[in-house]
Amino acid sequence: MSKNEFICDCNIIHQDIVNHTLKNMADEDVFNKLAEFFKILGDTTRTKILFALDQNEMCVCDIANVLGMSKSSISHQLGTLRRSGIVKCRKEGKEVYYMLDDDHVKQLFEVGLEHIEHKV
Repeated sequence: MSKNEFICDCNIIHQDIVNHTLKNMADEDVFNKLAEFFKILGDTTRTKILFALDQNEMCVCDIANVLGMSKSSISHQLGTLRRSGIVKCRKEGKEVYYMLDDDHVKQLFEVGLEHIEHKV
């Protein structure tokens, strides 16, 4: 396989495709928010937390026990995930339970995990 095998050397612009793509292009703000969303997911500890929360809603103590980490470090990561709209919480008495924010987050996480598992 040559180094330049994937370089397009034609000079033809497929204007209908270019126009269609430009017409449907999201605002810069949307791309910035999407990049930030994926950046938040790009941390191993946070992905482990998401895996745990994909299984069950859990309190900080449970997540810390599953991951073998301190409650403080889990709380810090949960704060980041919550501020980003990736997880939400509910209070029951003195306990706070965390869960994935919605089905979009659940589906995105599960599809990403499935993709990786099929590549290994």
